[in-house]
Amino acid sequence: MTIRVLIADDHPIMRTGLLALLDTESSVTVVAAVGTTAEALAETVRLRPDVVLMDLQFQGQFEGAAATQRIRALENAPAVLILTNYDAESDIVTAIESGAAGYLLKDTPPDDLIAAVIAAASGQSALAPAVATRLLARVREAQSALSVRELEVVSLVADGHSNGDIARLLHLSETTVKSHLAHIFPKLGVSSRTAAVAAARQAGLIR
Repeated sequence: MTIRVLIADDHPIMRTGLLALLDTESSVTVVAAVGTTAEALAETVRLRPDVVLMDLQFQGQFEGAAATQRIRALENAPAVLILTNYDAESDIVTAIESGAAGYLLKDTPPDDLIAAVIAAASGQSALAPAVATRLLARVREAQSALSVRELEVVSLVADGHSNGDIARLLHLSETTVKSHLAHIFPKLGVSSRTAAVAAARQAGLIR
C-alpha cells in the first residue's frame, strides 16, 4: 500500500527537503507540498492524503494546531503529524488536543520521521522522545500541572492581554479568568501575573 502524504510548511527549503526525504521511501508518495494552512485544508479535501505533515508556525502565526483540528473534523480525515521546532508544553498539549497523531521536532532523524509517517498512516501515534518525556512528566505531575485551560490563560497573559481580553478570547466570564489565575499562582509558586509568566516560561510550559 502506498501512503499518500501532504506537506504543509511555510519554508520552501523545508518543503523541498521533506519531499526529497520522503521520496526515498518506496511506500510513501508526496501528493502536495503547500505553504499555508488554507492550502493545506483545501488540498486535503481535494487530494485525500493518508497523512498530513503539519508545521505549527506559518508566517509568524501559530496556525498549525487550528488547521489540524479543521482537518481532523473532515469526513475520513487523514492522520496529522506535527513537525515543528517548538517543544513548549502548551504547544504540545494544544496539538494533541486538536487531534494530531504525533508531534515531532525538526531535528528528528530521517529514518525516525519516515517511521512516524508509516505509523501514523496505520493509526498509531508518534512522539519525539523529548515530547514523550515531557508528556510523561505531565501525567506523573498531574496534580500540580496546569490544565489545558490554565495553559491557555497564562499564555494569553504572557501575550499582554488583560483579564477582560482573555475572557472575550476564551468566551469566559472575567470572574472565571480570575478564578483560573487564582489556581495558577499557587501551582507555579508565584503571587503575580508577571511572576506566573516568568515561571511558566522557565518550566517550558509556554513559549
